Amino acid sequence: MKHHFRTLLNLSAAFVLASSSLAALAAPPRPFTTQSFADIRAHHAGKPLIVHIWAMSCGPCIGELPKWGEFTRTHRGVDFVLVRFDQAPVDATETRLAQAGLTHVESWGVESEPDEYLRASVDSKWFGDVPRTLLIAPDGTVTSIHGVADQQKVAAWLATVQTVRTAASKHAN
Repeated sequence: MKHHFRTLLNLSAAFVLASSSLAALAAPPRPFTTQSFADIRAHHAGKPLIVHIWAMSCGPCIGELPKWGEFTRTHRGVDFVLVRFDQAPVDATETRLAQAGLTHVESWGVESEPDEYLRASVDSKWFGDVPRTLLIAPDGTVTSIHGVADQQKVAAWLATVQTVRTAASKHAN
């Protein structure tokens, strides 16, 4: 009986340690305010940028996160930003991002109920539906994807804007 209890205790401790170390790998999201999207765009200006807006309360969003984790691993160096657009505990967000392999990406999260001002700071025509992915070209042109993004189309977009950017820089020299 003592052996079974000790085994159960060891397994429980291993689970707690694995869970806590997983969560420790993800940085807490920065607070997302009405100024944040402008700050994100300014910080990444002149480079291809992918902004993925998601929510912990959105099943398709949660299902899509591991695909974004894989995308960022196969497209190293791409500017990729996550914005969690619902109220959720920070520790739950960190754990979810760690599970999806997204501990290395820039992450933001709303801290209060999203309102029309917050949505309008991203896009005045956006009603707040998630998931939503914004592909922002180096020239500032925005392509919006409503719903789950087709990763192959995002990769094709990225290849196109990187090719245009490379050609433009060669032409400038």
